[in-house]
Amino acid sequence: MTTKPTESVTLHMPSDVLAQVETIAEATERSRSQIIVRAVRAYLLQEGGDILNAIEGRAQIAAGEYEDFDDVIAEMDQIIAGNVA
Repeated sequence: MTTKPTESVTLHMPSDVLAQVETIAEATERSRSQIIVRAVRAYLLQEGGDILNAIEGRAQIAAGEYEDFDDVIAEMDQIIAGNVA
């Protein structure tokens, strides 16, 4: 198994949140870091993922990598009408 490189970060969080992390870590026999990394990964799959996708989409638009919506609708209309070459 290959170990992924890691970096240290300093994190300030409310005491009640840290207490919950510690309770979960103890109950699951995992470290606080493992619990926090899993929480961040879950965030990146949800809300964070939406933000990253929006950033990527804006970059694609800026690079000219997009389709005009009206052209897409016109092509769909042709497909539906059976007029595709």
